[in-house]
Amino acid sequence: MSKVVTFGEIMLRLAPEGFKRFVQAEQFGATYSGAEANVAVSLANYGVDTAYVTRLPENEIGQCAVNYLRRFGVDTRHIVRGNGRTGIYFLEKGASQRASKVIYDRAGSAVSLSSLSDYNWEKIFEGTEIFMLSGISPALSDSMAEICVKACETARKMGITVVFDLNYRKKLWTAEKACEVMAKICRNVDICLTNEEDASVVFGIKAPQNDFSTLNGEGYKSVASQMKEKFGFKKVCITLRESKSASVNGWAGLMLSDDGFTQSKKYEINIVDRVGAGDAFTAGIIYGELNKMQPEDEVNFAAAASCLKHSIEGDFNMVSAEEVFSLMKGDGSGRVKR
Repeated sequence: MSKVVTFGEIMLRLAPEGFKRFVQAEQFGATYSGAEANVAVSLANYGVDTAYVTRLPENEIGQCAVNYLRRFGVDTRHIVRGNGRTGIYFLEKGASQRASKVIYDRAGSAVSLSSLSDYNWEKIFEGTEIFMLSGISPALSDSMAEICVKACETARKMGITVVFDLNYRKKLWTAEKACEVMAKICRNVDICLTNEEDASVVFGIKAPQNDFSTLNGEGYKSVASQMKEKFGFKKVCITLRESKSASVNGWAGLMLSDDGFTQSKKYEINIVDRVGAGDAFTAGIIYGELNKMQPEDEVNFAAAASCLKHSIEGDFNMVSAEEVFSLMKGDGSGRVKR
């Protein structure tokens, strides 16, 4: 039994060393990643009993992904094996005024070929307190959309808190299809994580003033309020990114709960690797829920955790809860700890 269950696709990530461009690369570093896998690893690093559910090919590359998750203490017993392949994505890290670039090679992946019969959600959810998935998972295929809706419905019936990161990916499906499927999912969601762009594209939710120019813009609050009203979420959380360049960002988090709006401290970040920062924020919110934190502490923990993720190579946020709490308390000097 696991306190948290996440469900999605884990992919092989291939990236040129350092900040080289694809056309310069003579070799690629290999790691594994995926929104829900990133969340699972973060929580496992915080000492939370977390299970990750997916479908992988019955070959050595699929096993490498399983082994990679096990390295961090993630429960992999519910992973299904079958036909298909391991999805791949290529990452070219940006710097200064040059943006990062991602190329996907995931068509025909094993998880996209999943069927409803692959997952016994009642058994998987035994003893679970929180279930998390993202909008990437239902976008992978029609069958995955059906599976995600079923999983959320089952979790709701079992009294499990459902956490959903809207995470719209235009390379995977149309906005119209995303709206149709995500609306079904959102009816069973308790905590929604989003940003102003995804809320606008998928659900047509826009702020009257469109004020997103600073991290204190009222536009974010308008989006959160409209999302909460539309679907009845208990909480809506938004990551606030101020992109000064590919290397320097402002970063904060916003939460709307029954207690009103709570905004985190703002961080000025010099980026090492930004991929997975949103997932680190999601994991921070889940950790706060499990530990019954007050909204202010919860959103500040999530923001600090995702701030630290920007300093770590790879998609996984390899930090402890103690390190996050230390940053929350103001220890962001970067001085050597002896």
